Amino acid sequence: MVFEEKMIMNGEPEEEEEEEEEEEEEMVDPIETLRQKCEATEHCTHTRELLEQCETRVGSRSATQEDCTEELFDFLHARDHCVSHKLFHSVK
Repeated sequence: MVFEEKMIMNGEPEEEEEEEEEEEEEMVDPIETLRQKCEATEHCTHTRELLEQCETRVGSRSATQEDCTEELFDFLHARDHCVSHKLFHSVK
């Protein structure tokens, strides 16, 4: 029925609804905040350095079969392991 009412008004949404959407505060995903904090820990910085070294090594060669999949997974595992211990304490 709301759709029909809006169609009767020549398809223009009500001004009140637009104002409410603009006033809403943007939600912050707690996992993104925790990921940033966990990336700063010693273990995560070490695995990130290994990943960056691998990317530099692979990028400097024109023909190589090496990729950095293992290093990427090691970094993501270390970061997500840290996040998993803290995430559900911040979720309401």
